[in-house]
Amino acid sequence: MFDMFKNRPKDVKEIRNALLQFVKEQLQKTEGGEGANITGIYLFIHCNEEDRYLYEAAVNYDLPDKFKNEEVQKIADDYAINLPAEWVMEIVFDKTFPTEAIKSKNLEVALLVSTFRNPVLHKGLIAYINVLNGEADKEKYLLSSSPGKINIGRGRSVQTADGFFRKNSIAFTDSDGNEKNRAVSRQHAHIEWDPVIGSFFLFADEGGIPPNNKVKVKEADGAIVKLMTTQIGHRLAEGDQVILGESVVLEFTFSAE
Repeated sequence: MFDMFKNRPKDVKEIRNALLQFVKEQLQKTEGGEGANITGIYLFIHCNEEDRYLYEAAVNYDLPDKFKNEEVQKIADDYAINLPAEWVMEIVFDKTFPTEAIKSKNLEVALLVSTFRNPVLHKGLIAYINVLNGEADKEKYLLSSSPGKINIGRGRSVQTADGFFRKNSIAFTDSDGNEKNRAVSRQHAHIEWDPVIGSFFLFADEGGIPPNNKVKVKEADGAIVKLMTTQIGHRLAEGDQVILGESVVLEFTFSAE
């Protein structure tokens, strides 16, 4: 049987060069070669697990801004494609491509360019927080892709240092006798939906960063992420376990089961 991908790139350098050529071709087609109306570039990669490490290396997946700023932006500059200052780039490994994305002829990738005239509209998502350890008002919390913060902390309603009250949507029992909840701050963390990225993000609050209590995330692959500042959030993914303090554990999932 004829293999349509028999000439596809087989190493990191070849994959990166082919990806950049594909991106350049699609950018030049958009808006007649001008980029002022481009708001986002979304690269979807569908490869087998054996080849994933090659694609991850090709797009500097562990340094998300490197491929955008040092490779794609350079293409735009070299070919006078005037991208706006706040353009977004997302690289997604997925099993399917959006129907409107342009597929490469010799790579297992597709590209979707969002413009002011044809924006990418991320559909709303529903996710869940399961309480694996600790005593909260509920064992499971529903997250919806709507504006606003989903506060996490000890006690339903707590007074902050500035005198105002904060409502914790994911509230842990405020009892001195509960050992598991003792290390949960009244203002520990919060979750926000980002409509541009199309994901939920976890942020530490004042009570959840050093030298006070802690917020850590154990990703599905075992990697540990520590939130050290209130300014930088963690993009939540299926199976992430969020550790508050020392013993309270939450699980992020898209499954209702």
